[in-house]
Amino acid sequence: MRTTAFATAIFAALGLTAASMAFADSDRLNVPAAEWKSAAEIKDGLVSAGYTVREIETDDGAYEVDVIDKDGVRAELHVHPATGEILRGYDD
Repeated sequence: MRTTAFATAIFAALGLTAASMAFADSDRLNVPAAEWKSAAEIKDGLVSAGYTVREIETDDGAYEVDVIDKDGVRAELHVHPATGEILRGYDD
C-alpha cells in the first residue's frame, strides 16, 4: 500500500512538471501576429546559417521550415516567429 502511494506521488509530480514545461513553451510562443518576422526574413536568416530552405509554414505559433543542411541532410526546423531563433527540441 505504501509503495503504491509513493509511486502515485512520483507520477503526479512528474505530470505537474511536464504540464508546467508545456505552459512555459506556450507562453514563449504566444507572439502577436504584428510582431512576427516575415517568412522572407526567416528564410534569409536560415540561408545565412547555411541551410537551403525548401518550404516554410506556420504551425502552433511557430514557423515550421523544411530545410537541407550543408551536409545534404533534410530536416524540419521550428523557428521562433519574432526572434528567428531555431527552437531546439520543440515538438508540435
